[in-house]
Amino acid sequence: MGKPSWPSEEELNGIKTIVSEMSKRSKEDVRVVVSPYRICPLGAHIDHQGGNVSAMAINKGVLLGFVPSGDVQVVLRSAQFKGDVNFRVDEKLYPNHCSNKKEGTNENGHAKLQEDNNWGRYARGAVYALQEKEHCLSQGIIGYIYGSDGLDSSGLSSSAAVGLAYLLALENANNLTISPTENIEYDRLIENGYLGLRNGILDQSAILLSSYGCLLHMNCKTKDFKLIRPLDMESSLKSEKQKEYQILLAFSGLKQALTNNPGYNHRVAECQEAAKILLNASGNSHMEPLLCNVDQEAYKAHKSQLEPNLAKRAEHYFSENTRVLQGLEAWASGRLEDFGKLIADSGRSSIVNYECGAEPLVQLYEILLRAPGVCGARFSGAGFRGCCLALVDVEYATEAAEFVRTEYMKVQPELAAQINPKTAVMICEPGHCAHII
Repeated sequence: MGKPSWPSEEELNGIKTIVSEMSKRSKEDVRVVVSPYRICPLGAHIDHQGGNVSAMAINKGVLLGFVPSGDVQVVLRSAQFKGDVNFRVDEKLYPNHCSNKKEGTNENGHAKLQEDNNWGRYARGAVYALQEKEHCLSQGIIGYIYGSDGLDSSGLSSSAAVGLAYLLALENANNLTISPTENIEYDRLIENGYLGLRNGILDQSAILLSSYGCLLHMNCKTKDFKLIRPLDMESSLKSEKQKEYQILLAFSGLKQALTNNPGYNHRVAECQEAAKILLNASGNSHMEPLLCNVDQEAYKAHKSQLEPNLAKRAEHYFSENTRVLQGLEAWASGRLEDFGKLIADSGRSSIVNYECGAEPLVQLYEILLRAPGVCGARFSGAGFRGCCLALVDVEYATEAAEFVRTEYMKVQPELAAQINPKTAVMICEPGHCAHII
């Protein structure tokens, strides 16, 4: 594998030209945040319970061109959404999921900004997070944001990529030095505090801590992390070089926003309820109700006390945590076929035990497992919309992509017809962590 192919010089030049025209500044003054999307091969749905997870950035994502505005104004445009976003960094912002005179709620009880320019909520959330951490902002930004074609609402953590892009731009414009680990928490403030989404730290960590060609391992309880490179890339001791792989992303056509789907937050609550019961049964009721605080022996001894739904959520957590640890060993040893089998098992547990994934996602998962050269597949993201990911032998990637396009059209013709054929199944590669050019 060579160096990452994204972003291209053409993309960078196009964004710099637009920001230059918006701001009346030289193109040389324009900075670009490169904020990649991520995949999570193993560690599905357990980061919010303090479990072990694995992830890597890919060579697709969000580009945010910007210049400091010279005052407190923020002016933003988007390639995907209409209308400008305008606000000030010195105005006090309040959580988007609470009622106040600027915000309301939708029919599901979830928060929304007024209809005009709702896409700017992550930029406001970034200012909110910096305010909550008591940073004094004196500089806004003039910016233009662009996401890789066909990947919005895809389950690749585009929301975290967007939030982090705004954080990095605002920090840069205000000469703030914030570490990646601090920005992980700042982005959680955007999603948990400002938007009211009960997710963990996997997405932010993958985007900020990944390194090209490596697998990121994070313990979400301790926040410890390390980067793991396959043995065959570092050692000549192996008699046979491991085959190269690529990443397939197959899209379902479902684009319902995660914050508008009660399924995700409901699953989190079920995991916490299971943890509470298991901790009470094992004499540890004083501990925070997270499944990471329940040891394996206590789970085995008391899991019979869980009602069926809670038992399934707990089984997913403990089996997935084990798969992650086994997967890290397989990856480090260069056994990518074994790693792929664990990904497929993770996908099956997401369906059977975590009970997520709409029918089109389940169908895509099953199609991917039949595709030539694919050694593992699962949902990407929460499984309620978006895409599935797969690990595929580089020699079969093109053939596998065509197979998936054809087979998905057979089972979901209406959804498949809504997807651009050029982006219905994408062949991707690992990428670098978020940075500023």
